[in-house]
This record gives sequence, structure tokens and C-alpha cells, in this order.
Amino acid sequence: MCYFDHQLWPCGWWRWGHFRGQCPKEYRTGETCGLKLVYNTYLEPEVCLKCDTIHKKQRRVAKMLEDVKRWTCEGNRRATIEKTQLEICDLNDQINELWREHEIRKTSIAY
Repeated sequence: MCYFDHQLWPCGWWRWGHFRGQCPKEYRTGETCGLKLVYNTYLEPEVCLKCDTIHKKQRRVAKMLEDVKRWTCEGNRRATIEKTQLEICDLNDQINELWREHEIRKTSIAY
């Protein structure tokens, strides 16, 4: 039951902050008992790092889709289009994985 700061972003992402107080159960200096309680919650105004990474990847996918659309109209770039489409699939997989991790973190309690 030691006390820590708690950071919370608008999207629901959170993390433990700095150590603030030791509970009476732990008698050793500098040690914690293992149970974390919130001392103070700080609401962060900006986007969390996970959401920022997801938005960057989504913008990159949108750009690649525009490029593929343009290249399809131009013709004779079949290899480039195929390579870009594979990259889009990889990025979509990464985005889905990041969203999955984000949702798990929002609903979990870390120790």
C-alpha cells in the first residue's frame, strides 16, 4: 500500500508516476510493499505516445493509398503498386496490434 502518482491521458491510457509515500507495512528504507495506491492523478492534456504512433501510421497508410490510386491511373507501375500494397497490409497489422495493446492497457491494472 505504497503511494504513487498516476498519469492519465484523455484516451484512457495511464501509467504509474513517481513514488510519493511509504506505507507503514514496509519498514525498510527505499523499499515498497508491492501494493500501489494512487497518491494523486495528473490528467495529461496531450495525446498519449501509443495514440500518436497509431495516428502517424494511419497517416502513412492514407498517403500510400493515395499513391497507389495515382499510380493505378498512370499505369506501368505494377511492381511498385504491389510492393506498396504489401507495406499497407503490414502497417495495418501493426496498427491493429497497437490498438489491441492500447485497449488491454486501458482496462488492466499494473503491478
